[in-house]
Amino acid sequence: MLDESGVDALVRQWTAERAQDADAVEARRIASEWLAEAPVPAQPGIPGQRARGGAAQRWADVEATDPRYVDAMRKRLPGVPAELLAQAAGWWQMVGGVAEAEEWWDAGLSPLDQRALDYRAAGLAPSDLRRRLGPLTVLEHLRRGSAPAWCVARLARQRREGVA
Repeated sequence: MLDESGVDALVRQWTAERAQDADAVEARRIASEWLAEAPVPAQPGIPGQRARGGAAQRWADVEATDPRYVDAMRKRLPGVPAELLAQAAGWWQMVGGVAEAEEWWDAGLSPLDQRALDYRAAGLAPSDLRRRLGPLTVLEHLRRGSAPAWCVARLARQRREGVA
């Protein structure tokens, strides 16, 4: 189901730890459906965001994960617990969109794998993962432990030299 064996093992462990009886599963399903039907806020909050400036102001409320993100991930991973999907979707909701998370997935890196956010922060795009750096693709280099910054630098060098 996933290319990364570490992510797959984490999903299996998470599922085993949270295995519950049929009543709890049904309650979670009903709650998920109810949340999916709830109105979506116009702009999600960011943890630590102030409602207004000034030290005397109270912290602004942070909205729950947008159900559209969870639904998009559930379509790709139907057996993963809702809590894990909500956590991963929450990160993608803060930094990108559902379409971007799906681009990373299509490029070979699951949005459940938080390294995708590190790669994104380093300056890599999903389209960069299939580009070649020598005999290996960028994704293969990353999976073998190469630093994202090294890959970004090599890609930039290729562009400057007109190889890419």
